[in-house]
Amino acid sequence: MPAVPYGWYGVLRSAELRPGRVVSLHYFGRALIAFRGSDGRPAVRDAHCPHYGAHLGAGGKVVDGAVECPFHGWRFGPDGRCVKAPFAHRNPKVSLGGFPVREHSGLIFVHVGPDEPSWEVPEIPEAESRRYARPIDDTCRARIHIQEMRENIVDESHFHFLHGQSEPLVQDWRSDGPFAEARGRILRRVLGRDIDNTFDAFMYGPGVMVVRTHGPALSVTAVALTTPVDDRASEMRMLYYIRKPARFPFLTPLLKLVFRREALGEVREEVRIWDHKIHQSRPVLLPHEKGIKALRRWYAQFYPPGLPLTQPRDRDLA
Repeated sequence: MPAVPYGWYGVLRSAELRPGRVVSLHYFGRALIAFRGSDGRPAVRDAHCPHYGAHLGAGGKVVDGAVECPFHGWRFGPDGRCVKAPFAHRNPKVSLGGFPVREHSGLIFVHVGPDEPSWEVPEIPEAESRRYARPIDDTCRARIHIQEMRENIVDESHFHFLHGQSEPLVQDWRSDGPFAEARGRILRRVLGRDIDNTFDAFMYGPGVMVVRTHGPALSVTAVALTTPVDDRASEMRMLYYIRKPARFPFLTPLLKLVFRREALGEVREEVRIWDHKIHQSRPVLLPHEKGIKALRRWYAQFYPPGLPLTQPRDRDLA
């Protein structure tokens, strides 16, 4: 599998990119910077100055909406083009590589691919709603491809062994172009009580997923941002938006505390497993394990055309 499937990826929260600041990033095997232009819109460009190779995120600053190199003062606008080179008779025709960028739902997204974006990530209303608490922000990295991070949500059997589901999960899978959806129910014990929750996982391309879980005690919207770091590691950033109880909003901190205790430990256990597993291009699946097959068929569209991708074995174990 190529390290970077084509599509949109969330690389920053909007609040992390203040005006006048240059933020260093490293994704897709590339050193990157992010900054805001004079109009406040974010830009994500390659980090190294084409003049002499300085890293623009290590001492660089924003001047008049352009990022200025700390070594020789060359400046580059949000579109990557050089707008100033001290002592030059005319500005050199050089640019910083970069990505199409969108900002909404409190997030900054970049698009990776050979062409201009043909679809968009929908807005996430919970990110701006006062009915939801400020998110629990949890980031981890593992030696795994982002496709396998996504396969986790449709791996029916692991919900029993890692998440306390009494039986393997039954899901309804649907897909439409770059979008897909998995719906199901989770019955598990929390603090000694049986909790029956519904969940709806909405997938927007290879790197963005929104999972809405509703139950009698707790409703959570989880925004899962899975992003390639390089050809060996991937990052998963989870933003958990907990809905405030309508009648008892003062209980929100307690709900967040319970959620951290019950959920984040399970995520860490999954990451430990991911960090040591290998990719099985033809896994031997049981008859009820249909989700991985469906997701792999859908996910194949985000790779270059003509790439031979092996599907799980058609003759599964009975």
